[in-house]
This record gives sequence, C-alpha cells and structure tokens, in this order.
Amino acid sequence: MTRVVLGSASSGRLGVLRQAGVDPVVVVSGVDEDAVIAAVGDAPPEQVVGALAAAKADDVVTRLPAAIAEDCVVIGCDSMLYLDGALCGKPGTVDAARRQWRAMAGQSAQLHTGHALVTVRNRDVVSRKVESAVTTVHFAKPSAADLEAYLDSGEPLGVAGGFTLDGLGSWFVERIDGDPSNVIGLSLPLLRRMLAAAGVSVAELWEHSAPSR
Repeated sequence: MTRVVLGSASSGRLGVLRQAGVDPVVVVSGVDEDAVIAAVGDAPPEQVVGALAAAKADDVVTRLPAAIAEDCVVIGCDSMLYLDGALCGKPGTVDAARRQWRAMAGQSAQLHTGHALVTVRNRDVVSRKVESAVTTVHFAKPSAADLEAYLDSGEPLGVAGGFTLDGLGSWFVERIDGDPSNVIGLSLPLLRRMLAAAGVSVAELWEHSAPSR
C-alpha cells in the first residue's frame, strides 16, 4: 500500500493534496535552508529551489516510521519568488514583508517551486527525481491601509515571497500565468508526471491515501 509522505509543514501544500483526494502523512524535515542556499551559490532559481526540495525529501526519508518506509513516496518542496533578479523567501519580519511588498506592488514576478519525489520500498530508496515548476504572478498595488492591515495579520511573514494565493494575500494578486497550485506550493500537474515516472498512479493514491470521511 503506497502512502504519500509530505515533507513540509505548509498548510497550503497539505490543503492542495487533501483537496485533490490525498491525505498524506506529514513528516517535517530539519534541513538548514540557509546552508543549502549557500552551498548552491549563484545557481539559477530552479536549481536553488530544487536543491532545497531534494534536501528536505532526503532528510524526511531518514525520519520515516518503519511501517511507512515499507512502501511510500516522499514529497519535498520549496518555493521562492524571483523578483528583479533576486530570490525572495519568507520575509520573517513585518519590516521585511513591507519592503517586499513595496518592491513587488504593481509588478510581476516568477514563483519557483522545487519538487523532489523519493520512492521508498522495503525501507530502501528505489527512485529519486527532482524537478521544478514556475508560475508568473502579477501583483496589484494595495493601498497603504490595506497593506498595513495585511502585514498586521501576520500571514505574509511566513510564506514565500510574502504573499499567498489561497489566503488573505489573494486580494492583491491580479492574475497568474501558469499553474495556480504551484503558487500555493505544490504543482499537481508536475507531481502527477513525476509520480507516473515512478510507477505510481493517481488512482492508486486515491485508493490508499484518501482522506477519511
């Protein structure tokens, strides 16, 4: 019975999978993201997010409960916003989020999400694939009052690029070009292709990892 393991604490990624009929086991990685970013240096955005996703998936594999490690696929993801030639992660503070929004208001930027899929059978890794997806996001210009209210909500501090598509930040996204689930943090079209390459069908996941009703 193939189980899905999500190596992320992101409620957005968990929501994407659950809405798509899959209830994963969540095992959060302990990866030092800053160290991974430093190791890849000035690599292109897709390589940076791919390296982060791979590091998270590999770390989660070492943390799997024995019963889950008999037959599972581990998904590691990481998202960053590419704006004006620089990658932007989670702002972390109100001041950083304010600066981020002042830079991207009325602009467009690319949201890159790295995906790592590790297949584990009988506690051994049998396949490992890393890819990335990109979606262009066109931002509105929130009023000063709206921006301050959004900052006060705390939402933008802990999300890639300082915004969400599935939360309060959606008010300030004019449109996107590409896959919306990728902006939330996990591209279903890309994941479907990666699963197929690993010999796992969506129907199989629905059968064995569907949310309880």
